[in-house]
Order: sequence, then C-alpha cells, then structure tokens
Amino acid sequence: MTSPAASPNYRDVQTELETLTTEAFRPELAEVDRLPTLEIAKLMNGEDATVAGAVAVRLPLIAAAIDDVADRMARGGRLVYAGAGTAGRLGVLDASECPPTFNTDPSQVVGLIAGGPEALATSVEDAEDSRELAARALDALGLTATDTVVGVSASGRTPYAVGAVEHARARGALTIGLACNARSALAAAADHGIEVVVGPELLTGSTRLKAGTAQKLVLNMLSTITMIRLGKTYGNLMVDVRASNEKLRARSRRIVALATGASDEEIERALAATDGEVKNAILTLLGDVDGPTAARLLEENGGRLRAALAATATAR
Repeated sequence: MTSPAASPNYRDVQTELETLTTEAFRPELAEVDRLPTLEIAKLMNGEDATVAGAVAVRLPLIAAAIDDVADRMARGGRLVYAGAGTAGRLGVLDASECPPTFNTDPSQVVGLIAGGPEALATSVEDAEDSRELAARALDALGLTATDTVVGVSASGRTPYAVGAVEHARARGALTIGLACNARSALAAAADHGIEVVVGPELLTGSTRLKAGTAQKLVLNMLSTITMIRLGKTYGNLMVDVRASNEKLRARSRRIVALATGASDEEIERALAATDGEVKNAILTLLGDVDGPTAARLLEENGGRLRAALAATATAR
C-alpha cells in the first residue's frame, strides 16, 4: 500500500492546502485545549456568529443562482448536489428533506456524495480525489440541460466536486460552485461561483465547523427559496407538506387553520374531500370550490395556490 508521503501528488496537495484560508493555522489558539470548557464554548460561539455575515456578502450571487435554478426546475429540471465528506453529507441532507417539506418527488432534488451511501456514515476519503466517480454518478442520473448541479467543497479544490461541475457544464446543465475560499477552482468552473469566505477554523482544517455551517445556510437558501419561487408555499406556510406521520398530520391541520381561519370541523371536511392534500383543502375553503375543482385549478396553474385562488372566481 502506498503511504501518503510516497504519493507523487502529496507535496503538491500539501503546498496547495497551505494557501487556503480554511486550512490556516491560528497561533493565538495554540493552547485552546488548556482553556476551561466554558471558554472554549464561548470561542466557538463567537466564531459561529461571524458566518451569517460572510453569507450576507454573497447574497446577490446566491439570489441570481436561485432564480436560474427555479427557472430550470419549472421546466422539469432537477437540482443535484455533489460533494465529498461533510460537504457531500450536507447536500444529501438538504435533498432528503425536500420530499417531506415540499412534497417533491425524491428524484427532483438529489444528493451525490463521493463514495456513495456508505460515505454518509463512514469516511471514504480517497473517493473525493476522483473526478471520474462524479462523472459516472451524474451519467447514471441521465443528466439533461434543464438540470442544475451544485458542487459543494469547503476548500473549493476537491476533485469530486470540481469534476462534477465540469462534467455537468459540458453537458449543458446549469452549474453552481459553492466554496469557502476565494479564487477557488470550483467557483471558476461553474456558471455561478459562490465563495463564502469564513476564515480559518477554531481547529485547523476542520471545515465541518464554520465552513460547514456556511454551506448549510446557503443550501437552505438554494432549496427553500427555489421551492418558494415554484409555488410550493403560500406565504410562509408549507402548503405542500407531506403528512406522513402524526406530527405532520397535526401540522397539516394547523397550516390549513392559519391560512383560512376555518373551524376544526370545516378543516376536517376539507381535508377529507381532498385526500389530505393541504393546498387543495385551503383552496376549497378560501375559493369555495369542491375537491375535484380544486385539484383541476391547481393542475391548470402549475400547483401555485395564489394563481389557483385567483382563478376560482371564474370557476364557480
């Protein structure tokens, strides 16, 4: 087995890492392990408090990317995240939360992680060095020009993430590169380069900390605001929520109540008439139409509740 030191690329990678802000050593924290626990916690909390500001600097870039993603998804495209390690896990997490939150098909938002599902729980470190693995994973999805691929990498140099973006862009897909270092290869390779520079970590090179938090914040925006643009919400209510357990069924009833002000009895009747579909139930109550009419109006208006409500005047 070849040792890391014997790898022909080892010294090149080491030199490259030494130039990255996320890998920088902070001498002032060299004795952090000797501090009381509360002091360490205060230090970490102070570090975390800077992340939102770093994201705020990039909001115009994030918003422009979201508008392009929403446009593609409105035409049937998919949102695909690709990353390794923490970045890959965050992408898979965001993708997995879209079906219960927005009632999306599991194929609409997809998370790819270097090393496959095994890497979600166990480190598969060498997989991140393979551009070919990323290309094969995207090819297996049958990538099209209406899809969007988001490469996620704290360093901005991870071959798997960069390779995914380059492969997707060559096939006409929209690409986004999310990194936490300036002048990154990942951002340069993408249509939309988003570099949220959070600075060196409390623990040198541990990019699951501030960098991971920054990535989570941006991924939250990408998926959530895209779904808002696609009409998956009504105001700030999750009207496309999938009621798959008791908590979500209770939440569904509360959403209908907040949107309509209807009584418990009216809400029960509306949900029964619409097979538990929150958006449809709201439309029957606010638009004074029956269940089948609500379903038809939503279908005709691309699932957008506000547009369907506007159409109820002519439907009655």
